[in-house]
Amino acid sequence: MAQRRVTDFFARRRPGPRAAPPKTKPSWRTPSPAKLAPSAPGPGGSRKRARPAAEPTRDGPAPPARRRLRLPADTGSGPSSSAAAGSPEHSSPSKKTKKATLSAGQLPCLAAQEDKVTLSGLKSRLQRAQELRESVQRKDAGDPSAPEEEGGRPAEPGGDKMPAYQRFHALAQPGPPGLTLPYKYQVLAEMFRSMDTVVGMLHNRSETVTFAKVKQGVQDMMRKRFEEHNVGQIKTVYPTSYRFRQERVIPAFKDGVRRSAYQLTIEPLLDQPAGSAAPQLTASRLLQRRHVFSQNLVARVREHHRAFLASLNPPMEVPEDQLMRWHPRFNVDEVPDIEPAELPQPPTVEKLATAQEVLARARSLMSPRMEKALSDLALRTAEPSSPGSPCLALPATPAGTPPAALKGVSQDLLERIRAKEAQKQLAQMTRRPEQEQRLQRLQRLPELARVLRGIFVSERKPALTMEVACARMVGSYRAAMSPGEMEKHVRLLSELLPDWLSLHCIRTDTYVKLDKAADLAGVVARLAGLARAEAAP
Repeated sequence: MAQRRVTDFFARRRPGPRAAPPKTKPSWRTPSPAKLAPSAPGPGGSRKRARPAAEPTRDGPAPPARRRLRLPADTGSGPSSSAAAGSPEHSSPSKKTKKATLSAGQLPCLAAQEDKVTLSGLKSRLQRAQELRESVQRKDAGDPSAPEEEGGRPAEPGGDKMPAYQRFHALAQPGPPGLTLPYKYQVLAEMFRSMDTVVGMLHNRSETVTFAKVKQGVQDMMRKRFEEHNVGQIKTVYPTSYRFRQERVIPAFKDGVRRSAYQLTIEPLLDQPAGSAAPQLTASRLLQRRHVFSQNLVARVREHHRAFLASLNPPMEVPEDQLMRWHPRFNVDEVPDIEPAELPQPPTVEKLATAQEVLARARSLMSPRMEKALSDLALRTAEPSSPGSPCLALPATPAGTPPAALKGVSQDLLERIRAKEAQKQLAQMTRRPEQEQRLQRLQRLPELARVLRGIFVSERKPALTMEVACARMVGSYRAAMSPGEMEKHVRLLSELLPDWLSLHCIRTDTYVKLDKAADLAGVVARLAGLARAEAAP
């Protein structure tokens, strides 16, 4: 067996860089001297076997490992096309010249297209930057034509300024309707509660209460912005809650606040008995102050509600002690904001702003010529600020005319309908909570009477215990209700119709007995009439 050479291994593992793999399996036998005879030996007389030549491939050279990204219009030019043109199959000089001319003609078009896209993008960006600059300038100048939202963001034209959860906050309150507060008033009440808590902690530690400390504490508690105008609103609603002063030489322990700078200090006003120590802001005082603040907010909403009732046709007047809920058409969440009260401001250094002030201050230091020039300038600057022509009075709007849909209807009939509607709304606003609860039960009784009679028919018994009857009615009624609440309805039903439903107490149980022979339609009609009579004013 012939011994293999090391060069045979390298010839197998390291083919040429552009050689395709051989189609037939090479022979690994030692070549005979007869086959090596035609090959000329090297200069050194070496008999080393030469590597086989690479076979040319039809598909051209192998593609590179990393491909370049080309534009669709640039596919005709590039290294791949030039390489393909240089292959044995594309060796025609006419084709080379034609392709080179085509790619050279496409380059100006591509450059013009890129310039066009770049110019259009730059123009659009420049126009957008100019619009933003104009909107910022209008906002800084106080132009009312630039709408804004509550959070400071520009509002879309035609959009609502307030989000829906604020505009319809009163309608989404749980429980029966009552004297609910607007969303912004409730937020202000929560701010007062947080502010009173922080002020109480600092006051009880005999620490000087500054606005900076209160602001940080309130914002940490509420996760909302708390500014000086909110403090002004609190002062408007509850003027006797705090005393505000501007003081300095207060240690702030901050790098940005100087000791000589003025700071707004807050001191709670508490009832101090004579000859006693400084009072503390205890939990009972906090609750009392919170209750007073809430009552003041309700009183402000009552004022707006009273003005709304006076603007109706016909006008309405409700005693304050009998008002239990707002008018149905009174939009609580559209009540105007509370005007903030003026807080003490730090003393300002007098600055000379006009030519008249400069002239009055330095009259003795000027020459007569300069004094005359400044006098002329002061007169010229005072002319534009002179009061202009008075504004034309707006024409008085005519009295409310009936809409086109009511054209031809008698005015007396409209007045009677409006008076009846006003009477109904007045009764609804002055109805007490217990009366409202009784009315709701009366409105449920007709359906409950049908359910109760069906239960007695299905049970085939002359009497049922109260527990069994209530449990069956709770399972059959369309709305969720507790057995205790259902028992109240049954007792009310027996109170209104004792001849149809009667209760009998035997030992510790209460039995319900029903007259199945009675006409159910007549019973339901009687209950509906009682509910209408109760709801009528």
